[in-house]
Amino acid sequence: MKKHFPFRLKELNAVLIDEAVQKALREDFGEEGDITSLATLGEVPVNKKAAIIAKEEGMVCGLEVVQHTFSTVDAQLKMEVFYKDGAWVTPGTVLVKLEGAAQSILRGERVALNFLGLMSGIATKTHRLVQSLDGTSIKILDTRKTLPGLRVFEKYAVAVGGGYNHRYGLYDMILIKENHRAAAGGITEAVKRAYSLYPEKLIEVEVSTLEEVREALATPADILMLDNMTDEMIREAVRVIAGRKMVEASGNMTEERVIKLARMGVDFVSMGALTHTVKPLDVSLLMEDFL
Repeated sequence: MKKHFPFRLKELNAVLIDEAVQKALREDFGEEGDITSLATLGEVPVNKKAAIIAKEEGMVCGLEVVQHTFSTVDAQLKMEVFYKDGAWVTPGTVLVKLEGAAQSILRGERVALNFLGLMSGIATKTHRLVQSLDGTSIKILDTRKTLPGLRVFEKYAVAVGGGYNHRYGLYDMILIKENHRAAAGGITEAVKRAYSLYPEKLIEVEVSTLEEVREALATPADILMLDNMTDEMIREAVRVIAGRKMVEASGNMTEERVIKLARMGVDFVSMGALTHTVKPLDVSLLMEDFL
C-alpha cells in the first residue's frame, strides 16, 4: 500500500532537537566559551530574570527548541513558557520567562533566538499564504530546499503554519525529474524501472510540456508535477489529466497565482520559497533591567 501524500510533521523528535542544539552550542562556544560574559560577570553565578519577547506580529514556532537550548546550557535555569507552537502573537508579547544565572541565559540566548526566529518566520509566511487560500481545496507544500541539517525544523514550521510536507528526503518517495529522465532514456523508461523496483512507493514525475503530460499519463506514476508551465498550459494539462493522476504545480509561484491555480483544479502547489526565502520573526531577549 502506497504512503499517504502529502504528510505533516506533527512533532519534533527529541533526539534530533538535542543533536541540533548541541551542534549549535558547540559552534557558538568554540574552545573558550562565552568570553564576554566571563570577562564582564566572572564565574560566580549572577542571578537574573529575563524574558523572550515578540517584536512583531506573527506565528510563534520553535518553543520546544528554545526550552531545550537553555536547559542544555544550564539545567538549573527556571523557565516559564506562555504559548504553544502555532499561536499568533502581537508585538510586545512575552513568550518565555527565564530565571537563573545571567551567564547561562546569555550563553543560550543567540542559539535559542536563531531557532525561534527562523521557525516562526517560516510558520508565519506559510500561515498567511494558507489563509489567503481559505475556501479552496488546494494544498501548499514545501520542498527539499532547506538549510542543511535543519530540514526537520523547517518542515515542522511549515506544518505548524498550516502547510503540508512533500517528501522528507531522497528515500521516502520517488520523484523523477528531468535529469533522471534524461539519464534513464525518457519518462516511460524511468517510471517503468522505478515501479519495478519500488512498486510500494509513491511515484511522481516532473513534466514541462503537454506531450510529456500525455506520456506520463500512460505510466503507473501517481502524481504529475507541472513544472514551470504557464497558466494556460496548466489549465490544459489539468483538462487532459482529467482526474486520472494527482496534479502538483511548481515554479514561479506567487500568492495571486496559487489562488488562480486552485480554481483550475490543481491539487498541490510546491513552493521552495516557504523555506529558502524567509524573513525570521523578530524576537528578542531582555534582562529584567530592561523589562
